[in-house]
Order: sequence, then structure tokens, then C-alpha cells
Amino acid sequence: MANDTVILEKKGAALWITINRPEKRNAMNADVIAGIADGYRQAHDDAEVRAIVLTGAGEKAFCAGADLANSGSAFAQDFSKPNGDLADLMRLSQNATKPAIARINGVCMAGGMGLLCMTDMAVAADTAIFGLPEVKVGVFPMQVLALLQSIAPRRLVDEWCITGEPFDARTAQDAGLLNHIVPAAELDAKVEWLIARITDKSPTAIRRGKYAMRAIAAMSFDESIAYLESQIAILAMTEDAKEGLKAFAEKRKPVWPGK
Repeated sequence: MANDTVILEKKGAALWITINRPEKRNAMNADVIAGIADGYRQAHDDAEVRAIVLTGAGEKAFCAGADLANSGSAFAQDFSKPNGDLADLMRLSQNATKPAIARINGVCMAGGMGLLCMTDMAVAADTAIFGLPEVKVGVFPMQVLALLQSIAPRRLVDEWCITGEPFDARTAQDAGLLNHIVPAAELDAKVEWLIARITDKSPTAIRRGKYAMRAIAAMSFDESIAYLESQIAILAMTEDAKEGLKAFAEKRKPVWPGK
């Protein structure tokens, strides 16, 4: 357990990070942000962990955004620090080299949308509701935009941010926010199905591949193709690549050394 507000649990080859504030619709505060960050770090320090699952406790909410109970503190920032805690968590997630899955079990609003966008893949219950309602309390989903803008179409992002109105899981999937939608009773099974399709693949290829995808995000085509042709040459020299090619030739499942 990272702290009382976030539960960290290894389940097989995955580290599950669960926001544990169901009575507050799993709203974020400083402890929640710190706990999620701790989970990401622990996952990367443990060679046995191949994937991260981010979710919320209970059946009603994934994360409803910032905790607004203390109205002045929800968006407060220490101006002596150049970076905010949520922004640093987003930076940490984007530099991660282990894949993360969002398990959306209910309401996913405001900063919860930011947590969704931090991950590489997402599975949602068909009853989940999404939205960016910040304008209703006089603010705007500023930090969420840093990730959302590269996932969903601009016109939809504009509508979501400016109107603040909620939308359903099908709309979220059509916009590119979700990989799979399932009945709530089948949510865990679908997450485990996805984990299984990650953990039988080369950890080295995934690690270096995620690093490369992050590196080319802001590159032009000419820059990215030059970078990537060097990366495939390096990847081909790894132990995982040698094992993968050998296993293919021998018509057997590879045993990944992870190097």
C-alpha cells in the first residue's frame, strides 16, 4: 500500500494501482497523486512487473477529478516550484517504458480524463461516463489538454472543454480514448485478457518501442525515420531479438531473457 488513498498490488505480472477513495468518487488530492507516482516507480523497479493497471475502487467511479471539498486548495500551487505535482505525474507516465492500462469502472471526469490519457490502453465498462466539466466551476482542463490533444479529434476536444457536458463510453471509444468497452461484470476479464497479450511478448521490444514512440512524437518525418532506422538496428542486437528469431525458426514459443 502506497498510502491510505492508493492501493498498490501485484497480480501476476501486473502492478495494479487503485485509487481508494470510493466515498469521494476517487477524487484526486496530493496523496492520490503521490501514490500513483509511487506505483509507476515501483513497477519500473520490479523486473517481474510487465504491465501497470490504473483504476478506482468500487463500482461507481474511476476518478471524478480534483477533490473540490476544500474549494481553494484543489487548484492551488506552490509558486516557488516550477512544476506542479499532477504535471510531474503526467511527465512520469509519458517517460514510462512499461505499458499501462486504464480500467475505467465508472465516472471519469476532469483530472480523471488526464489519468485515462496517461495510459497506453484503456478498457471501460459500458456504463462509464466521461467529461471535462471544469468550465462549470470557472476553470479549464489545462493539464489534461497536454495529453488529450494528441488522442482525440480537435473538434470533439473543443466541444468537451468548452461546453463541459458529459458523454458516454461509445462516444469515448469512437474518439479514440478507449480500446474496448464491455459490460461491467466482464471488465476484469477483459483487462486480464489484454495483460496476457502484453506479457507473452518481448519486454525488451516493448521497453525500447515505447521509448522510441515517445522520442518521435515531436519529430518531422525525416527526423523520425532517421531515428527509427537506427533504433531497429540496435534492437536487432538485443538478446530478446535473437531469442525471438531463433524461436520462430524452431517453431516454438520464445523464452524472453528481457535483455
